Amino acid sequence: MHDPAGRQPLRLWLIAGTGEGPRIASQLLERGWRLEVSVVSEAASLAYPAHQRQRLLVGALAGGEAIRQQLTAAALEGQPYAAVVDASHPFASQISHQLAEALQQPAQPLLLRLVRPLLSSPADRLLVNLKALAHHRLTGTRLLLAIGARQLAEAVTLSPGAQHYARLLPNPEALQRAMAAGIAPQRLAPLRPGGSGEAALLAALLSRWRIDAILCRQSGGITETLWRQLAASKGCELLLLQRPADPPALLGLAEAELLSQLEQLRQQLLAQGQPPGA
Repeated sequence: MHDPAGRQPLRLWLIAGTGEGPRIASQLLERGWRLEVSVVSEAASLAYPAHQRQRLLVGALAGGEAIRQQLTAAALEGQPYAAVVDASHPFASQISHQLAEALQQPAQPLLLRLVRPLLSSPADRLLVNLKALAHHRLTGTRLLLAIGARQLAEAVTLSPGAQHYARLLPNPEALQRAMAAGIAPQRLAPLRPGGSGEAALLAALLSRWRIDAILCRQSGGITETLWRQLAASKGCELLLLQRPADPPALLGLAEAELLSQLEQLRQQLLAQGQPPGA
């Protein structure tokens, strides 16, 4: 889809991961946007198929000043971002706060936040934070930790009577953190999210390890949905870390609403015949 006047496609900055990010990027490209997609690692970048109107920026965002520099660089190139889309993980709250602060300044692009659905069931056991794990009776429980590698050591410390297993990303840092937390190598499942046969493989691991309980994050979307389905099918107790609140300044939208808002913006800018941010 091209601008009939021959202008460059309007430009977006998408900050995302490997969950909803690739799907959102694909839909935005189909609608004619030019994308710059920020992901935290080379492994995450593999989830995004190559496209002539998509450029991948690999590496963690280095704070509010780095965000402002990225916005300034885009403006100096003559095509500032029409909008910035924060589709980062719900638990990557530092990123959302940094984006909200950086884009509160005058003459900055529109900032939109992808809001995942809040899933629930009567059997939910919600933990307000990881420290609340210490209040659950887990002695002798085979506990699968699916909360990311950075919190593994704390989770193990807070549940000393449990037998610990972990699902984590297949990279050296995650494996080192798991080993440092005292989880045996044969109790680790280094898997890339969204891979072919992921659900079947995790189901097999739950059976093989005879998992009693799963600790995961209330992230919404495909990841939490998968853990809910697996816990229900295998009879596992599901413990959920409560999702942190987004900054109040963010305009949060569900996926369909976000795409609709961006399409309205694109049509408006094209009708005005001016570049975004002008």
